[in-house]
Amino acid sequence: MKLSCPHCGARLGKSHTYCPKCGAKVEKTVAEEKEHRRVRTLPLDDDAMGMLKDYISRGGPVSRKGKRLIFGINRHRAWQVVRECAERTGLPDLVNPETGKTHGVSPHRLRDAFAVHAVKIDDSGDGLRLLQEHLGHASFNTTAKYRKVAGEEHRQWYQRLWVKGES
Repeated sequence: MKLSCPHCGARLGKSHTYCPKCGAKVEKTVAEEKEHRRVRTLPLDDDAMGMLKDYISRGGPVSRKGKRLIFGINRHRAWQVVRECAERTGLPDLVNPETGKTHGVSPHRLRDAFAVHAVKIDDSGDGLRLLQEHLGHASFNTTAKYRKVAGEEHRQWYQRLWVKGES
């Protein structure tokens, strides 16, 4: 993150409240930069784009604190919407294959399921880097955790290492 004081141009750190060079208050500049870093561009297919354009043309976006938001809901309401949709469509609770625990459908579980699916389709270095960017992870290690090797897959890999007649 390259931050600079709007008054004197001095370099700032993300924890600065005041500029170390001129002493001006810079916490608003730092906060705006942090917010900007959280913004990601994600691809949409034609169907989703069409629905979004229709929603916007019907007056969907709302204004809050000088910002125009497509959906004026908070995280809790988003969770409720996902849960209600899952119930209406008859999606069953999710079962963790490792622990056997059941969990209700939630935005985070859908995000995890997407990430696991993406890794199953493409677990190359490029695929994992693109997934890292898509999920907004700062650390590659966080994304790499989705590369969970199933027991059967691990066994097959190990057996291929010891196939006779191949070097």
